[in-house]
Amino acid sequence: MFKIRMSRPSEAPEIIQIWRNSVDATHDFLTARDRQEIEKEVVSFFSETPVWVATQQDDQPVGFMFLHDGHLEALFVDASARGLGVGKRLISHALALHPHLSVDVNEQNQQAVGFYQHLGFQVSGRSERDNQGRPYPLLHLSKTHEM
Repeated sequence: MFKIRMSRPSEAPEIIQIWRNSVDATHDFLTARDRQEIEKEVVSFFSETPVWVATQQDDQPVGFMFLHDGHLEALFVDASARGLGVGKRLISHALALHPHLSVDVNEQNQQAVGFYQHLGFQVSGRSERDNQGRPYPLLHLSKTHEM
């Protein structure tokens, strides 16, 4: 079972590496230039921002999420831990905190779209570009927690 806790400032390099591993495994649609620009933004943001982490028994983070006002801004699972229930555990924790959870997903990231739809999220809208104006369409998804 994975434990969910807030990250520690010293874990920023691990969180950024989880992001890299996850993006390398799932975001093959990004251009090399966009990937580099996004990584700069990610390094700057996640070096300073606490996130929820999923840890294994050794307390090492294997996935993380960032929530803001009931919106899941980021969820990334290390490529080595994919398929083990890390993402599902993080979503369960997010729904416990925010029963009306929303998330934006790159439309080209079909693995993520399928993951969220499998968990009961439904498409509530679409944008032609990502939040930085790049040509990566976003699907807006939402879910109401049923407990």
